[in-house]
Amino acid sequence: MKSTTGEKWFLAANALLLMIAGLSCLLPLLHIVSVSLSDPHAVLSGAVTLWPQGWTLESYGLLLRGSKIVSAFKNSVELTVVGVALSMIFTTMAAYPLSRRYFYMRRFWTLAIVFTMLFSGGLIPGYLLLKQLGLINTYGAIWLPGLVSTFNMLIMRTYFEGIPDELDDAARMDGCGEWRYLLRIVLPLSVPVIATLSIFYAVGYWNSFFQVLMYINQTSKFNLTVLVQQMIQSQSLMQEMNASDMQAFITPEGIKTAGIVVMVLPLLLVYPFMQKYFIKGVMIGAVKG
Repeated sequence: MKSTTGEKWFLAANALLLMIAGLSCLLPLLHIVSVSLSDPHAVLSGAVTLWPQGWTLESYGLLLRGSKIVSAFKNSVELTVVGVALSMIFTTMAAYPLSRRYFYMRRFWTLAIVFTMLFSGGLIPGYLLLKQLGLINTYGAIWLPGLVSTFNMLIMRTYFEGIPDELDDAARMDGCGEWRYLLRIVLPLSVPVIATLSIFYAVGYWNSFFQVLMYINQTSKFNLTVLVQQMIQSQSLMQEMNASDMQAFITPEGIKTAGIVVMVLPLLLVYPFMQKYFIKGVMIGAVKG
């Protein structure tokens, strides 16, 4: 069917708006990368915009030599990998029984879990509880409160409900139990939603900031997000890093932008490989049927 003039104008306007939105996200990132790769004198003169001037990796070198960026990176990886694994296991354990129509009091338990989206125990009671459990200054204080996201659990439950009942009936006839049916049939068919929710959890754990500041006291356990924030706000830290390497002249902006690039780069590298699962999982997991 041939598009009308109005539809063409509508599509053109949509494309223009999407292009503007994309550039508004891309251009600041390009500027940050350019500053981190530019000569300090060019940065001080304000000559750096969207393309590096006087290419150099000295900002990254000083960042590696004069800060705890490597330790913080390892902490972020540990926090994210273990957190995603635990969250996906428990999210699956919650979503699967709630997707079974024969599960006892299924509606009640679903509403009870949804209730936690509306009300919580509060910040101070939560802190006191974690302190009583001995989890302060451990990553368990970050993993436990956000172990299962209700929103993610509902997406996975809806996806499980979309799996044909005929598969369940055929598996039961062959003597398949609940665990085997979940591991051998349900999970292999749910790769898109598993990948999608893994991305959701990974982004949340990787960007953990307030929780780390509140529950972690040892600087050796800080993740990248907290370390980069301290670098951006602390001028004394910048001076110490420059003083640690007298042969290098690096602007604070160069070190700060290098830290930001190191923080966001892993997610930018992972997302393209997960994009097809991400899109499919969101579209299918959000609509029942």
